Order: sequence, then structure tokens, then C-alpha cells
Amino acid sequence: MTVLGEPAERTAEPPARRGRSTAWLLTAGLIAALLVLVPVAAGLGAYPIPTGDVLGSVLHRMGVGGSALDRVAESVLWNVRFPRIVLALLVGASLGCAGALMQGVFGNPLAEPGVIGVSSGAAVGAVAAIAFGLDFLGDWTVSAFAFAAGLGTVLLVYGMSRSGGRTEVVTLILTGIAVNAFAGALIGLFLFFADTAAVNQITFWQLGSLSQATWPKVLAVLPCAVLGLALAPGHARRLDLLALGERPARHLGVDVERLRLVLVLVIALLTAAAVSVAGIIAFVGLVVPHLLRMLAGPGHRFLIPASALLGALVLLGADLTARTVAAPAELPLGVLTALLGSPFFFWLLRRTRRRQGGWA
Repeated sequence: MTVLGEPAERTAEPPARRGRSTAWLLTAGLIAALLVLVPVAAGLGAYPIPTGDVLGSVLHRMGVGGSALDRVAESVLWNVRFPRIVLALLVGASLGCAGALMQGVFGNPLAEPGVIGVSSGAAVGAVAAIAFGLDFLGDWTVSAFAFAAGLGTVLLVYGMSRSGGRTEVVTLILTGIAVNAFAGALIGLFLFFADTAAVNQITFWQLGSLSQATWPKVLAVLPCAVLGLALAPGHARRLDLLALGERPARHLGVDVERLRLVLVLVIALLTAAAVSVAGIIAFVGLVVPHLLRMLAGPGHRFLIPASALLGALVLLGADLTARTVAAPAELPLGVLTALLGSPFFFWLLRRTRRRQGGWA
């Protein structure tokens, strides 16, 4: 029995409010997982350090308590583990955020940063520097060449895709595919003329790894990663409008061409910086945004920062696995992410095809 004027049952929680609650819970969960995984990753390895000692050393360095470790443990922790952890967080966040932007710009959950040629372009730059023995920038030479070539390749792809002052998504993708093929041919040519030592170094770089992480490499990628991660969330609303279609977005005041150019440059900045220091690491930019989209919906206000957080978490976990699962040997990080990401990509293809009733 109900009282007059009162509803017979409580109104269900609005979907939008449920979506916001899920987004906040996921964000809090990702931050908590990172706070737990960082000290664990710092302590595990060929020279184990208890997690309590890791936290004590950090507090001691901050001047708020704790105690210093012995000389060897301090060196391992601060000169080997922490640079690698910070680099994993920066690279993972950059790739995850770039993937979310890429899928938003192309309106396709199967898009990833390598589509526009940034990864293959960066690989050409790095392989050329190694094959020709260039070292005029010291330890920064390979990274600098990779970054410059990756950024230049994206600008080339974008310029070749323009026609009549506009750039169509299909043309951009097809141009990227052609440039990727050409870049692969150049890499093969460099490998053919390189000596054995250079071939081994090129192969190791192409497989992706954080084993050469140092504080200078962290500082090399930090400005680009921070700039890209800071710029990306400001375009969330326009990406949501672009998801309605190009024509509706234009009617709602979005300069689609300008938005696409700016975001392609941000994607190139993030991806080139990551690839230049870590080599080619596949599937992070593809898998991470799509997982979050399935869990909390397509809103980019949540998706962009959450993709950075989950990307950092995934790459830190993958790097920890790569250096501990086959100890004392170390698995190439790019190989590990591809082994885990390929089955997901196959499932995603079948799921998308089934939901759309085929591609035709």
C-alpha cells in the first residue's frame, strides 16, 4: 500500500550517475593498484629488497623518517630499479593515452598509435643511427633519431593525406599503412648492410625493452610525456562530440580539421617519446582504452586520464613479469605485450564483427 502522492517504488539510479560512480571507482582502484605495485616492483629482482626496506629508503630520502639501506641495496634501488619503474610508468601512460586519443580521432576501437606511422618512423630513425654507428649525441643519439623520425613521419603522413584543405580518416589510415610498409623496407635495407653487432642491437631495440633505463633517459622522455598527457584531457569534450559524426560535430561548433591536426601531433609526441627510449611495444595503446571503454563507457573525460593510469599499470606489471618470470634471463617487453595483446585483439575483432553483423 502506498501513500497518495508517493511513488510506488524508488526511482532507479540514472545511468549517467552510475557511469560517473563506476568511473570514480575505477580511477581510485587504478591509483591504489599503482601505489601497491610500485614498491613491490622496486623490491623484486635478482637482488631482492623487502618492501618495508624500500619504503624506509624512500622516506629517508624524503627526510620524513625511515632509514638508509646498505650501499649495494641503495645503489640497486635508486640507480637501477627506480629509473626503470619511472620509465615504465611514463612509457605506459604515454602509450595508453595515445591509444585513447587515436581511437577517438578515428572513431574506431581497433585503431592504435602505430597506424599513422609514428612507431615505424621512430624505428627507422633508431635503426639508421645504430646501423651507421652514429654517436655524435652520445647515449642520446638513438633516442633523438627515433623521436625526430617518428614525429617527422607523422607530419609526412598527415601532409600526404590532405586534399582540398581537409583530411579524411580513410585516406589518413591508408597513407599510414603505405608509409609503414616503406619504413619496414628501409629497416630491412639497414639490417642488410649493418654488421653483426649492429644487427644484434637493432633486433634487441625492435623487441622493446626497459633494461637500459637510466635517469637521463627518464629526463629525455619526461618533458614530452608530461606535455602530451597535460594537453590530452583538454580535448575530451570535443572528442565526445566528434563521436556523433563529423557533420554533427561541425554543427555543434567543433573545428574537426583543427582538432584532428592537434590530436595527431599530441599522439605523435607521446608515442615517439615512448618508442624512442623503450623500442616498439605493441598492443598497449590498443587494449588499454578498449578495456576501460567496456567497463565505464566511451566518455573521454574519464577515458583519457584512466587510459594513462591503466597503461602505466599494465606496462609496469609487464616489465616486472619480463624481468622475473625467466630470471636470471629477461624476456623482451615488446614480445610479452604482443603475446598477451594478440589474443585480445583477435577476440576484439570477432566481437566487433559479430555485433555489427559483418563488415559489409
